[in-house]
Amino acid sequence: MAEQNAEQDKDARIPTVIADDLHIVYRVNGAKTGKGSATAALSRIMKRGEERGVRKVHAVRGVSFVAYRGEAIGLIGSNGSGKSTLLRAIAGLLPAERGKVYTDGQPSLLGVNAALMNDLTGERNVILGGLAMGMSREEIRERYQDIVDFSGINEKGDFITLPMRTYSSGMAARLRFSIAAAKDHDVLMIDEALATGDRKFQKRSEDRIRELRKEAGTVFLVSHNNKSIRDTCDRVLWLERGELRMDGPTDEVLKEYEKFTGK
Repeated sequence: MAEQNAEQDKDARIPTVIADDLHIVYRVNGAKTGKGSATAALSRIMKRGEERGVRKVHAVRGVSFVAYRGEAIGLIGSNGSGKSTLLRAIAGLLPAERGKVYTDGQPSLLGVNAALMNDLTGERNVILGGLAMGMSREEIRERYQDIVDFSGINEKGDFITLPMRTYSSGMAARLRFSIAAAKDHDVLMIDEALATGDRKFQKRSEDRIRELRKEAGTVFLVSHNNKSIRDTCDRVLWLERGELRMDGPTDEVLKEYEKFTGK
């Protein structure tokens, strides 16, 4: 009976993201600058069929997995292993060279480098960021003070009324996360956003991620901080050189990863 109930629970889970043999390839102009005539350069450009001077970077190689509603999934791996590329593909920002990505609902990608407008105040960016995520002006007004309080950027002054260009990188990253976390997401992807700020802010962020999971969302978290992954995620995908090396419970995957890295 227990096995039957477990099988029914598994069937009842709702997939939110499916990656099916996903390959992502970047094409980088690799032509060298320096000596050579303009005529020779033009000749190389005109040879389209052979893609001369173009270098292919196979960033994601045959990755397959299924993410379910209510999961928080950590993405780990060495620098350049394909973590951020995978998130961008799930968000629909990069085309697949081969394979497919399927999503249920609207995926939202939050990165430390996500663009807010530096010449506008933090206040204006909260409004514009909320509108960009599909919130109504009324919803933004209702949640505005919570966003500011969550970010903590006003703890040492009225920074929310100053242009974003006056913020430190940590302050800007905290505001980005706070704006994104104010909305319930079908799929929220966080790229290193918790690496900024003090431990108090990181704790608030981790608590909010748990709330998002309870509200039937799916959260992906890229982080080099294994403690954040342990505290936040129940499942981990480990990528190396674009390949999915391991997918499983957090403690099991991190144990193998820490053996691999020697940390």
